[in-house]
Order: sequence, then structure tokens, then C-alpha cells
Amino acid sequence: MKRFLPQTLPVWVLLIVIAGLLISQVATLYIVSRDRAVANGIVDLYRLNDRAFSLVQLMHDATPEQRRATATGLFNSTYALTISDTPAVTSSIASDDELAELEDILVGRLSKFGITDARVRRDPATREADDADGTAPGPDIGQVERDLLVLAANFAQSEKLTASLRFADGHWLNFTEPITPVGPILSFDSLPLYSLIAGLVVIMSIWSLRRLTAPYRMMETAVNRIGKDLKSPPIAEGGSREVRAAAKAINAMQARLREYVEDREHLAAALAHDLRTPMTRMRLRLELLRKSAVREALAHDLADVESIASSVIDFATFEVTEEKNERIDFWSLVESIADAYPDVSFEDDTRSRGLICMARPVALKRCVTNLLQNAVTYGKKAHLSLGRSDNTILLTIRDEGPGIPQAQIDAVFGSFVRLEQSRNRQTGGLGLGLTIARNIARAAGGEVSLSNNPGGGLLTQLRLPLAA
Repeated sequence: MKRFLPQTLPVWVLLIVIAGLLISQVATLYIVSRDRAVANGIVDLYRLNDRAFSLVQLMHDATPEQRRATATGLFNSTYALTISDTPAVTSSIASDDELAELEDILVGRLSKFGITDARVRRDPATREADDADGTAPGPDIGQVERDLLVLAANFAQSEKLTASLRFADGHWLNFTEPITPVGPILSFDSLPLYSLIAGLVVIMSIWSLRRLTAPYRMMETAVNRIGKDLKSPPIAEGGSREVRAAAKAINAMQARLREYVEDREHLAAALAHDLRTPMTRMRLRLELLRKSAVREALAHDLADVESIASSVIDFATFEVTEEKNERIDFWSLVESIADAYPDVSFEDDTRSRGLICMARPVALKRCVTNLLQNAVTYGKKAHLSLGRSDNTILLTIRDEGPGIPQAQIDAVFGSFVRLEQSRNRQTGGLGLGLTIARNIARAAGGEVSLSNNPGGGLLTQLRLPLAA
């Protein structure tokens, strides 16, 4: 169920806006429809009351024959009018309180004209069409005439109020009054307008949401960029007060992180660099000693210390070094590095030539060298292949070593992590090669991954984005 739900805040807000719009529209249409029905009901009672007064005022002094003649002259199918000895409304009790109250009003108002009883009932609608002139509307009539004919047909087919009024002489005046038909709130004529308004509201909502969330998307992009490259330029501090405050906080955070990282790297580099002076003096003093087993052991330990210092300097100065990105022929770079290793075979595929990437040249060379050195050191031999997948350069290094336990594949990318537990720097290393290689690859927008080859050995893959 969750996969069908929106995953972003703007979509949620847009759905809420659309749902609110639909609910408000439906509620408005319902209220308008109800109010129209109530208003039309009061108007229909008023029209029946007014027509009853006019007819009774016209006929109360006339003879029965004159009343019948008048009724015959005013009769039509929509507004029926008759004079009879029996009422058309046989029940003396109205069907609802509203009509009962109207009966009392009619008797009270018309009693001065000799009306002694009034009865009103509601008749159901009929489905018989009734044209004003008995003919169907022609194609050449005007819009006003067409609307009048349609309205007359609607009145003819609508519900009716039938009233029976008794004169003092016992005759009954029976007439009908059509109830005003309530047209639909939505019609084929009004639906396009409603759709247009709803569409404009949705479009304006989408535009407003994009304008409202644009700074947040920009800040999200900036934070992701900072995570990949701490030296990325700061974001612009513009927009609303809240957006400016957030941008200012992000820029301040980036500046503090840069200061912290640079201080740590400078400290590590300075310590490693300062070790070289006493190590140089120690090597000079070793040269003054006679050759012995102790002298050889001290020289070996001193070489290890120098190797550690060199590795720490490389690791610590990775971010400090100011090197610009350049367009690099990656195939040529890999070939030049592979030529320096006799135990490395490079599959020369002409289709992989001309692959260009954007990176720092010295850093990228160090990245490939570390990966290749790691494969040769632990896997004896290495086999390189270079290819392309969509817009990505893929360098695959397969060695012939024992591989890495699956549970420790991610751990080997940590600083100073060594799976080989011996103290021999020639076989165990310092545990910084993969860390430096991954940092360099990520700084170039790529990634380094490890996996065990089903046929034996370790597969190392370096992915870099192709340059535009």
C-alpha cells in the first residue's frame, strides 16, 4: 500500500490542495442546490397564493356560467383551470405541514371573497412534452425562443401543485400551478467552466509549490554536494527570510567542517612530515655503526616508520592538495600504470579507447595505482579490463588471490584496516590504500566496489562518469 502513496512533500501538498478543492466544490454545489430548492419552494407557494387571489378576485361575483366560461378561456395543459361541483383535491388534510399552513393562509386571505375552504396537494411530475405552439422547435429559431420553449417543456413535465377553493355557493375552483423545475448545478454548458477553473487552480498550485520548494531542493542539492566535495562553493543566501537563514546556516556548517577537516589534515601531515627529520638523523647514525644483526633490524624498522609516515602524509594531504579537475584519457592513464607492473595483464580493447573523464590527474593516478597495488600484493597477479556502461567508465581488476570474507568487504574501506595481520609492511600494508582510492573516486563522482569472483579471487571495480 505504501508504494502507491506519494514519496515527496510537494506531491502530498498538491494532493491535499486538490482534495480540498474537490471537497469544497462538492460542498458548495450541494449547499447551492439545497438553497435553490428551498428558495424555489417558497416562490412556488407564493405564486400559487398570488394566482389564487387573482382568480378568486376575478370570479367571486360572477355566475357559475361566467366562471366556467372564464375557466375555459384560461385553461391550458400547464395551467389547468376548471369550475366543478366537486373538488379536484378530495382529501381535506394536506400531505405536509407546509401545505397545511398554506391552506390556512388561503382561507384567511380569501374569506372576504366568499372562500370557505381551501385544499392543496402536490402531484408527481409527468413525462409528456408540451410545446408552446404544439410544434417542435425549428432549426432557424433564435436562442431566446429556444430557451423559452425548453423552459415551457420543463414546466409541463415538472411536479405540480393542485389547489381546490370552495366558493360560498358550493362551487369549487380547481387549478394547477407547476413547480419551478430545478435545473442541474453542473451541465454541459457549465462543466467546461468548472473544469477550466479547477485546472487553473491545480496549475497555480503546482507553480506555487515549485516556487515554494525550489529553495529546499537547492539546499538539498547543496548538502549532497558538500557530502561529496567539502570544497564546493557555498549556496546563494537569497529568497525569503527563512530560506536565507537556512542557507546561511548551511554555509556556516560547511565552513566549520572545512576548518575542522583542514586542521586535522594539516596536523596529521605536519606530524608525519616532522618525523622525517629525526628519521634522517637516525639513518645517518645507523651508517656509522658496524654491520651487525642489530643494525639490520634497526634499518628495517626505520624503513617501516618511513613507509608509515609517507602513507599518512598521502592520506592526510588528499583533501588539502589544491588540484584542479581536468579532462583525462582514462585508457591511456590505466595503460601507463599497468606497464609498470610485470604481473598485470591489460586487455587491450580498441572499443574502450577514448574514454574521457573529469578528475584530478595526480589523485586519479594514485587511485588506480592503489587498487592495482592492492590486487598485486594480495592476489599475486592482476587482470585488467576497461569498458563502458551507459555514461559510466568501468575498470575491472581481477586478481588470483583468496578473496575477502563477505562480511568484511565493506570494512576493508575503513582507515588503517588490514586483513593481513602480520607486521610485515610488504605483505600487510598500512590499511590506507583502499580508503584513499575510494575517497578519490567519490570526489570525481565515481565509486569503488569489491566482490568475490565466483571463479576465485577478488573483483575490484572502479566506476567513473564519462565527461560530457
